[in-house]
Amino acid sequence: MRQKDIANKLDQQDRRTFMANMAKLGLGLSILPLSSFLPGQEPVPSLAELAEGGERNRPTAKNVIYLYMAGGMSHLDTFDTKPGSDHQGPVKSIKSSADGVQISEYLPFLSKQMHHVAIINSMFSDQGAHGPGNYFMHTSYKQRATIQHPALGSWLMHLSGQRNGTLPGNVLIGGGSDHPGSGYMEAKYAPLPIGDPSKGLQYSRRAVGREQFDRRMSITEQMNKSFQDKYKTKGVRAYRDMYQDALALMDSKDLEAFDLNKESAMLREQYGNSSFGRGCLLARRMVENGIRFVEVNLGGWDTHNDNFENVGNRGADLDRGLSNLLLDLERRGLLEETLVVLATEFGRTPTITETDGRNHHPTAFTCLLAGGGVKGGQKYGKTDANGAKVVENKVMVPDFNATIAYALGLPLDKTVFSPSGRPFTVAHKGRPLTTLF
Repeated sequence: MRQKDIANKLDQQDRRTFMANMAKLGLGLSILPLSSFLPGQEPVPSLAELAEGGERNRPTAKNVIYLYMAGGMSHLDTFDTKPGSDHQGPVKSIKSSADGVQISEYLPFLSKQMHHVAIINSMFSDQGAHGPGNYFMHTSYKQRATIQHPALGSWLMHLSGQRNGTLPGNVLIGGGSDHPGSGYMEAKYAPLPIGDPSKGLQYSRRAVGREQFDRRMSITEQMNKSFQDKYKTKGVRAYRDMYQDALALMDSKDLEAFDLNKESAMLREQYGNSSFGRGCLLARRMVENGIRFVEVNLGGWDTHNDNFENVGNRGADLDRGLSNLLLDLERRGLLEETLVVLATEFGRTPTITETDGRNHHPTAFTCLLAGGGVKGGQKYGKTDANGAKVVENKVMVPDFNATIAYALGLPLDKTVFSPSGRPFTVAHKGRPLTTLF
């Protein structure tokens, strides 16, 4: 195949598949990342404008641990309980460490950490299906057939960069193939996927001896040089840079950041034996080692049937993982610089089905923020007596993402252009909830 044809093929081929195959073929590596703007009625505010308007409190976030509840977490059975309502079902409310804040009995450990947490009970989305809702929550943009938008972690890498020169700045633990990744941005901004947190970063050791490895590297570089010199495109450069990053990581002591066995057995037990609990512990190790954006997924919230049993099971994993994460971050002095986010694509209906389930409900649901300068122990927004609709301080999905970006000091009004020349901002038309800080 001619080099020009190869270059064209390179642009079309799936980035992850191409790099994985090249790495395995040449060196035995598998350290690779996952790979219509309409102006708003009001301009997106800059940080300077927020400060001049007296709105700017002082967020202190440098990192984000983003906990995603895939499937649509029931707000009524977790953080927006409605005691006495006919729609509440068998779930009881319990007091928490925050004055006047009650949460579900499924979350007893977390109830002792709610003085760190701001509960946003007034989330609203117009995306009622899982795929579009997931995409919207991660990107602030609605799905389009013509473009893929980047998720927040990629925006952070693009606008602010890494803190550790060896480790990736953006990691996804337990996420699915539906994650938008770096979208139209370069592949170097995409999250590094980790399937099983207890196994850490797999295939990160050389498959052959050092001498043989170096010989293969020399041959590979000679073969690639003429191609890279002739086709100096972003795509070719991105593949080369990822390859070099993988090689550097293989020789680095920073690989220990991915090893949960460096933690005590007691601490690992406290986080729980679930994949989510181990993911939360791994996320703490990562931010401690300079990784700036870590997403941990907990699925199983699509409770059309047996809602109360399933939410109880998922809630137990969430309870141990998140409560110990907050406690651990505070104990290590990391909570003020780490914004902990809990998000989901939508909530669940107040109406309970004949199969004890709750259906999709995007027009009222709950998300959480903690750390990073957020004032804990507060509720923001309100739903009606049945949890069916927002009646106070509606928060759109882009507003929620703008709040995360604001906490990190990212420029909300900075325009980034896609390869096709279309302009985008980090949280679309969202306006941050500065009163939470």
